[in-house]
Amino acid sequence: MKDEYDFSNARKNPYADRLKKQVTINLDAEIIDYFKAQSAESGLPYQTLINLYLRDCAANGRRLQMSWQ
Repeated sequence: MKDEYDFSNARKNPYADRLKKQVTINLDAEIIDYFKAQSAESGLPYQTLINLYLRDCAANGRRLQMSWQ
């Protein structure tokens, strides 16, 4: 490993705006189990599946419709 590195010709990461942000979210155990089962079938990590699902909802402008009784 070098003692010093030269970053004078470095450039900004072009994908920096697409980096993910870590958050803490509380989910029901059944939801996690559901996505873990989907993960086992698809071979994708369950957190990736949750992110893809939420991204699809946001991209298509889906709105939650609930009525409290």
